[in-house]
Amino acid sequence: MAGNLLSIITFIPLIAAAILALFLRGDDAAAAKNAKWVALAATTVTFIVSLFVYAGFDPDNTGFQFVEERPWLLGLSYKMGVDGISILFVLLTTFLMPLVIASAWNVEHRVKEYMIAFLVLETLMLGVFMALDLVLFYIFFEAGLIPMFLIVGIWGGKDRIYAAFKFFLYTFLGSVLMLVAMIVMWMDAGTTDIPTLLDHEFSSGPITLLGWQIAGGMQTLMFLAFFASFAVKLPMWPVHTWLPDAHVQAPTAGSVVLAAILLKMGGYGFLRFSLPMFPVAADLLAGFVMWLSVIAIVYTSLVAMMQEDMKKLIAYSSVAHMGYVTIGIFAANQQGVDGAIFQMISHGFVSGALFLIVGVIYDRMHTREIDAYGGLVNRMPAYAMVFMLFTMANVGLPGTSGFVGEFLTLVGAFQANTWVAAFATSGVILSAAYALWLYRRVVFGDLIKESLKSITDMTARERWVFAPLVAMTILLGIYPALVLDVTGPSVGALLESYQTALHDGAAAPAVQLAQH
Repeated sequence: MAGNLLSIITFIPLIAAAILALFLRGDDAAAAKNAKWVALAATTVTFIVSLFVYAGFDPDNTGFQFVEERPWLLGLSYKMGVDGISILFVLLTTFLMPLVIASAWNVEHRVKEYMIAFLVLETLMLGVFMALDLVLFYIFFEAGLIPMFLIVGIWGGKDRIYAAFKFFLYTFLGSVLMLVAMIVMWMDAGTTDIPTLLDHEFSSGPITLLGWQIAGGMQTLMFLAFFASFAVKLPMWPVHTWLPDAHVQAPTAGSVVLAAILLKMGGYGFLRFSLPMFPVAADLLAGFVMWLSVIAIVYTSLVAMMQEDMKKLIAYSSVAHMGYVTIGIFAANQQGVDGAIFQMISHGFVSGALFLIVGVIYDRMHTREIDAYGGLVNRMPAYAMVFMLFTMANVGLPGTSGFVGEFLTLVGAFQANTWVAAFATSGVILSAAYALWLYRRVVFGDLIKESLKSITDMTARERWVFAPLVAMTILLGIYPALVLDVTGPSVGALLESYQTALHDGAAAPAVQLAQH
């Protein structure tokens, strides 16, 4: 069993989805309740099993662990494994999914199908973080679009069809270029095995294409192809416009998964492919990526301040916070990359909680307009306290997980480019502006709106959903070593190989010139 732990974790939700699809009959309340309990049990068991992987994981071993490999399709291998970079994303996914299912307990429309969609989505998301074969990674990465497309398109708001298609087309078109690059990688290296490709040296000599000389050669072209996919998924400015629409139209549980887990696939992709496999191109284009990230932080923070819809404000906030992630990754130093991973994990808890917070009052009032609220502290003190904690974490208050990630990425950015760090720091001020503005308008003030005078505080179920998120946000804020001790050695090994590849890439042209 120990040798198959990763497959067990990955496919428990899919097996539960199959059980629901094949054996659960009827559309009555009892069948709906059974579907919820099966989904909750499956996601909880998945989390418990993932803890065995965490318990047996050795952070000092920078290679892939719990590796499973067996023949699969047309000479391809089914290969799974985790390292210090990917294991935390696996745990983030398994930790959040039971909370997502519990938050959807009030869903009444096509409940069985709703639960099946989330269970299938969990399997596909876990597969992305564990796959050690290019084809397997691509299948998991792309297939995840389908359940999310259905979640937005069937259970979303009034403009759900538009939002679902925009989400699908943006992310799918970006990934087509990645598929082309994967085929080129296979032709060049003769394998789709990711650990082997990490050690393979792709050509970085300048080439001429359509009359343009491209520095970094094939590495640059493949980097840009992968960048197109990961930048959309993250999402980076200017290919971020699908995200606010998808968030506004998605049901609460869909927004939580989208913000907390799906966006992280873009950042994970940069760390797994772009930096280690195309180091020369990553170094050449690092400045470009970092300035795009600065624009994202400043621009989307200003746009967030103009929003009247709570979900849209938090969605733009997510784009801004992901800007810190790409700055940290392409700073390509220990503090930057550690900070980027920490920021992604922290954002998973904080942004997921913020969308749940919007869902709590939306379930009661059926509106997300900021102007529809005010003075909620008078009727919902527990809600106001939880909202305040996650607002502070979103702002990056010391003592919360939000501070550690932002601080480390800015330290890393400062070492790489002081101007990037200076402009990115302005995002900390802007995030305080829009987050506190939102909190003041929704929670503080007099309770003057008649519709709010009978509103009730959080139920016991809602408090139980928030409790683990509160605990993790505070725990990681005061003891960040829980994450950094796991990621540190693997990040160090990644950066060492990156610097070695850069040194070899810089030396090669000089040798060729001397021979000539």
